Amino acid sequence: MAAATGTEIARRVSFPVTDSDIRRWALAVYWPEEPPAHYLRGDAPLTAPEEFNPFAWAAAEVTTHPSGAVGEQNDPDSTEKQIGVAGPGLTFMLNGGMEAEYGAPIRSGDVITGVNRLASYSERRGRLGLMLFTVMEDTWTNQDGALVKRGRTTLIRY
Repeated sequence: MAAATGTEIARRVSFPVTDSDIRRWALAVYWPEEPPAHYLRGDAPLTAPEEFNPFAWAAAEVTTHPSGAVGEQNDPDSTEKQIGVAGPGLTFMLNGGMEAEYGAPIRSGDVITGVNRLASYSERRGRLGLMLFTVMEDTWTNQDGALVKRGRTTLIRY
């Protein structure tokens, strides 16, 4: 499994982001309150808020690992199955946390590419025995190659 670190799990490419996409996102996020006025005026190109997700409703292109395996969502080995390697065979899993780093803002016209990779494995001993910490990293870049967002998700299995 350690040899699988760095393996690309999936790649997504967004449709070009539009002012309308950003405006609809702001309306949904601020509901039931009104979003800030600059989202509604339409007198200047919009910049998306950091939490904007260009993949929330659809992606123009999705590429998965060549193994083609689709892991069942609640299967503790689903991450490894997606990349064609044997999983650890553990029984339980839980979310160990998420962190995000933001870079260039998303603007109208941007096309975002998201690459999800298996970043690392580590082990720790807990009350129930040895636990496996798996980190997945999702990196978003714009059409110019600038970092837009890097998200890291930790999965704890035991």
